[in-house]
Amino acid sequence: MIAVDVGGTFTDVVALRDGAIRTTKVSTDYTDVTQAVLDGARTLGVEDARVFNHASTHGLNAVITRNLPKIGFLATEGHRDILDMGRVWRPASAILDPRWRRSFGDAARPLVPRYLRRGIRERITADGRILFGLDEEQAREELEVLRTCGVTGVAICLINAYLNPAHERRLRELVHDVLGDVPCSISSDVSPLAKEYTRASTTVVDALMKLIYSDYTATLEKGLGELGFTGRLNFADCAATLVPAERAMEQPFRIVFSGPAAGTVASAHFGSLIGESHLLCADVGGTSCDISVVTGGTPFVDTTFELEHDLVVNALANEVTAIGAGGGSLVSIGQTGEIQVGPGSAGSNPGPACYGRGGSRPTTTDTCVLIGILDPQRFAGGSVNLDAGLARAAFESLDSEFTFAQRVRYAYEMAVHTIAEGIFNVAIKNGVDPRDFTLMAYGSAGPMLLPAAMDAVHCKQVVVPPNPGLFSALGLLSADQVFTANRSVYTTLGPEVADRIDAVFTEMEEQLRERLDPNAQVTLERSFDGHLAGQSWETPFVPVPDGTIDADAIAAMTAAFHDTYQERSGNRFEYLPVEGVTFRVRAVLDTEKVTFPELPERGPDEPLAPARTVTLRYFGELGGDDEDAGQEVPAYDRTALRAGDVIAGPAIVDEGLSTTHIAAAQRLTVGRYGELVIRRKAA
Repeated sequence: MIAVDVGGTFTDVVALRDGAIRTTKVSTDYTDVTQAVLDGARTLGVEDARVFNHASTHGLNAVITRNLPKIGFLATEGHRDILDMGRVWRPASAILDPRWRRSFGDAARPLVPRYLRRGIRERITADGRILFGLDEEQAREELEVLRTCGVTGVAICLINAYLNPAHERRLRELVHDVLGDVPCSISSDVSPLAKEYTRASTTVVDALMKLIYSDYTATLEKGLGELGFTGRLNFADCAATLVPAERAMEQPFRIVFSGPAAGTVASAHFGSLIGESHLLCADVGGTSCDISVVTGGTPFVDTTFELEHDLVVNALANEVTAIGAGGGSLVSIGQTGEIQVGPGSAGSNPGPACYGRGGSRPTTTDTCVLIGILDPQRFAGGSVNLDAGLARAAFESLDSEFTFAQRVRYAYEMAVHTIAEGIFNVAIKNGVDPRDFTLMAYGSAGPMLLPAAMDAVHCKQVVVPPNPGLFSALGLLSADQVFTANRSVYTTLGPEVADRIDAVFTEMEEQLRERLDPNAQVTLERSFDGHLAGQSWETPFVPVPDGTIDADAIAAMTAAFHDTYQERSGNRFEYLPVEGVTFRVRAVLDTEKVTFPELPERGPDEPLAPARTVTLRYFGELGGDDEDAGQEVPAYDRTALRAGDVIAGPAIVDEGLSTTHIAAAQRLTVGRYGELVIRRKAA
């Protein structure tokens, strides 16, 4: 099995073959993202692979940079500006800023400019009746405008189409009549859910992703074929569940934000092996730190996610919060002379100053080189030689009154505390006590920075899993293959609506079974999103009984809603009616998952010994720049460690694509699967 996670700085590739895990890391090339994927696949070999699981930020990067194809947007007449209006929400930081504008609106960088958004005369009422029919002559006139403008795809979102798709389906036929065989996404197929704006934004993203990923997928399949791959290509969706490539291309909006979600799934899977079901997951890469939560062995899942503030996509997604803090985060001087780290990043090109690729501004990686945590000759398994002199020159170029030692020390502390603050905020936001949680540290820079954040996060311990630099890619070998169907039907739960709800679930389950092999072993999971009468926001993922939905099943659904509502809010209002909004079915196919070999214990004739010693500087008093001052600490090769080994900090553990730093007040114990468990030393 092969898995690939295309990140902003590196493309991570892992292979599971005969129980052994092999890995490689390739710099991501934004001009040709597939090249890094194919280079990694070539290095590990794909000839005998049964599956190739793929997660990518390719579509997300296209949205962020606005490197997008030209598409048209068709809405009910009078509603074409819905994409500009959004939900009329502001981020907390912009509530009092009169100059703030949405990044996706016409005042900034619209996904679809206003002249390509056209109004169509038609109207369907809130109960699905046709108030007045589709004006086909006027629709053709608007499509001629789009043809003249040279659009390469079309997104369609009409009022209340999720209840009655007739007008959208006919309009799609007219699109192909006038514009030819261009990709066309209609909201009643893409996202047949209530709330018009999120349905519209999801449909627009889907149309864009069809154009972006169609060529990408064709190039990837061709390249893999040339390398001898004959297995099944899967894409990961935003919940890091796997979808066959051909199915993924039918609704590619689901795969736009898949990479970070894979790390959460990898953490949940590995946590189950080591008996840790409550996890704070932190993936610290070159550009960002992606933070997520696992409780009871299950990741937090949302029914929507944002590509940018208020740019919403209706897709099940692992809840991941990204902050601008990673190995490539830039160190700068603030307006009052303080040291700042991030959110800007040096990326992979030119990268940190110590890479020697033309970067002149210091980064967190430069900081750790100067401190001595990173060994310039062993970085990235020795494939990249770091230049400490260039790192020093970058820090010396800062316009600051701090001494050199203070600049380095404060840059390190700011990097650690920025990450710690982000993790703590995510824990509080999700209502969990970090003292009961294990911090899973992965990403190439995670083991280097996160153990130092343990006390600021107040977690019980830090765990560094095997292959932390490629752990998200390993998550793609820990995921199930999942197909999902959902429908919005506003209805107050009661015995009289049992037949209607049963028909909705029956239709969705039949739709899913049509996609599956008749002999496939599949588990169907039902749920619904609902709210109390008078509420406007739903409580999601309320369980629904199997079998026929009758009066007893409706009663069970109502009771389950009140239980779920109480669990999440602490309140229970059984005297209020419950209204169902969205009904959902997931078809889960168990897939082969990555296994981690157990590490042998150390024999009596092989004592634990460091491979070398390193000097750590700038952790002491900040009064001077004595280059000779420092502390000699042992450095161990991770491949030489055995289960049960104990290392007292301060110490360093090196491996091919990551470095773990154990602080002076900490103790590391090696677990049965080779995980590094870092706890505070006993008082």
